[in-house]
Amino acid sequence: MSDLEPIFFGPAGELARPQNLMTVPGGRPQVVTFSRRELSEIFSVYGRRVAEGEWRDYAIDMLRDRAVFSVFRRTAEAPLYRIEKNPKLARRQGAYSVVATTGLILKRGHELCRVLRIFDGSRLALVKA
Repeated sequence: MSDLEPIFFGPAGELARPQNLMTVPGGRPQVVTFSRRELSEIFSVYGRRVAEGEWRDYAIDMLRDRAVFSVFRRTAEAPLYRIEKNPKLARRQGAYSVVATTGLILKRGHELCRVLRIFDGSRLALVKA
């Protein structure tokens, strides 16, 4: 076992290695990530919404099948929106999608900049009571 190889714990603290985990030659698990350009586009939208006072926190999850950028109004709540990258859908509906809290897919496409345009309009505005 090398320093780069992850340690997996099974039930009751036993060391285990999942059978379905794909690894790259270095022994690391293979995950889907956002590129620097994609993160730059996402953070430009995120920064505008933070300046407007609508969004306050975010989380980035890099999973085996997709990468997710979640946006929160408050840290303790469910995410308002999830910006997802799913490479398996790249040739079909598009790898990028914006998903609402309820799970409704608001926009899906092949280009991230076009998918993020959903946040530019006044269509998705925070309603203050």
